Amino acid sequence: MQAVLLESFQEPLTVQDVDRPEPDPDGAVAEVIGCGVCRSDWHCWQGDWDWFGYRPDPPHVLGHEPTGRIVATGEDVESIEEGQEVAIPFNFACGSCDMCRNGRENICENHIGLGFMNQAPGAFAEEVHIPNADINAVPLPDSIDAEAAAGCGCRFMTSFHAMAHRAPVSAGDDVVIHGCGGIGLSAVHIANALGGNVIGVDLMDEKLDKAEELGAVDTVNAREVDDAAAEVHDITNGGADVSADALGIATTCRNAVNSLRKGGTHVQIGLTTSEEEGMVSLPTDEIVAKEIEFKGSLGLQPSRYSEMLDMIESGKLDPTTLVEKKIDIHSVPDELAAMSDYDTLGIPVCNEFSS
Repeated sequence: MQAVLLESFQEPLTVQDVDRPEPDPDGAVAEVIGCGVCRSDWHCWQGDWDWFGYRPDPPHVLGHEPTGRIVATGEDVESIEEGQEVAIPFNFACGSCDMCRNGRENICENHIGLGFMNQAPGAFAEEVHIPNADINAVPLPDSIDAEAAAGCGCRFMTSFHAMAHRAPVSAGDDVVIHGCGGIGLSAVHIANALGGNVIGVDLMDEKLDKAEELGAVDTVNAREVDDAAAEVHDITNGGADVSADALGIATTCRNAVNSLRKGGTHVQIGLTTSEEEGMVSLPTDEIVAKEIEFKGSLGLQPSRYSEMLDMIESGKLDPTTLVEKKIDIHSVPDELAAMSDYDTLGIPVCNEFSS
């Protein structure tokens, strides 16, 4: 089958023929219907995140935002059946550790990152393997098209967990999102649907315009002001209730924290780059004095996908509004290369996988 192969970090990616996966006894194989092209794939290609355990040994297949149709199941799989269309979380869970048993499968003690770790070749391919399929394959309702659902991959479902569970956003909250790429725009859309008054912060007017289309009540171009956090304080008359850094660089993280009012909550969604290597200095005394909460957010538990899918079915959320374009597998390397300039708008989705 065809797949996008990482052969050497920072060197051009290629589409090559690789072996089709076979299901483990507890696993399943899905024909990939759609797979978002995400900045996290770019980070992996660049060789970032070795400090986070997300640095596979080349050659390795990338891609971590798929939906698919089950084409084979292992002998021990009980609830997932051939022919089902499924969403596939990137944060594979074991289902048996303490975290999984307590409803926190997204931070499973035996976590495997799809497309980021040797144990889980990715989904920029005709087919992808799903370990522990009864847990990690999420059946889609008949009313949700699997190709359209590719827009609710990592960026969308991670933003849902961040806004709905980790913050959580309540009606009337002032919410500021720093970084309006795919994950940031997803957070804008979701926070708006949850009743928040959302402010988008970015360097590009095009992204800020999109944030307003998705429900932002105001925006700040950080390139055009001396202090983005101060602008947020002015807009909100004292600071936001909830902030999120959706990019993962030191500047956006600090600006997001500094945007908060007393008692506010910061949610860190973006992972850092090789420049920060996982470490960002923060205004610690301000966090103490203002009793600010700082929370991390990773993925979404498969057991809580139903909450997001219910909001999609009801029309309160629409991941297709985030899909910037649809491409074929041969365009994925160029799409990822273009992310080096940080000018991708929304979510590109690969939906053609064979020649």
